[in-house]
Amino acid sequence: MARRTLGRLRTAFLAPVLAFGATLGLAAAPAQAAVWHNCDQWGNTSLNGYTLYNNIWGQGAGAQCTWANSGTNWGVWADHPNTGGIKSYPNAKKVVNKTITGMSSLNSSYRVKVPATGAYNTAYDIWDTDYDYEVMLWMNHNGPVGPLGTAQGSATLGGHSWNVYKGRVTNPDGSYHEVFSFVRTSDSTSGTVNVLPILEWIKDTKGWWGNETIGDVQFGFEITSSAGGLEFVTENLTVSAG
Repeated sequence: MARRTLGRLRTAFLAPVLAFGATLGLAAAPAQAAVWHNCDQWGNTSLNGYTLYNNIWGQGAGAQCTWANSGTNWGVWADHPNTGGIKSYPNAKKVVNKTITGMSSLNSSYRVKVPATGAYNTAYDIWDTDYDYEVMLWMNHNGPVGPLGTAQGSATLGGHSWNVYKGRVTNPDGSYHEVFSFVRTSDSTSGTVNVLPILEWIKDTKGWWGNETIGDVQFGFEITSSAGGLEFVTENLTVSAG
């Protein structure tokens, strides 16, 4: 489960009060000369058809900066304390805006470098256009983190084997949305995902939603703790829909 800002702001009224101050100015810049570098809480930019978000949304967060060479090659330096609760979800977003039955394909490739310490997951976050449903695909994770909801068994879909979870998030206004989490049974830092069969399985096999219009396909790092400063790098990312 992760919050979204702009394309990912789960509720516009949920922005937490975070005291960043001058500490953000101390955050490490990328080793390479990036075309974009931002340490603002809701910092964002558009590059090569993707929208990048720094997206620091959790309470008790520390400093974090996102840099990008392109929409598909970017990284994050984050120094969040070793406390519970998700602090941020820096991500790249691709807008799809197609119904499930209106797509012939929805594919992605990924290659990341993640630290051996800290608490985080590397995940896709997929939303319908009304933000009633959220599908998370956990490609790897580290530390004391886990998906929302209750276990629903396992499934092999889209070229991966998953443990599946189903839960619900209640928003402050009393509304809610469903969260379907697919946690890869072994960690992976590179590969491809055929996303469409996963969406069809939710619709046709489980009946958890109808023919939803898929809006955002996001990919990033859901960070709970990274004390001392840790680097997360997306070396390559592609998202394509047919």
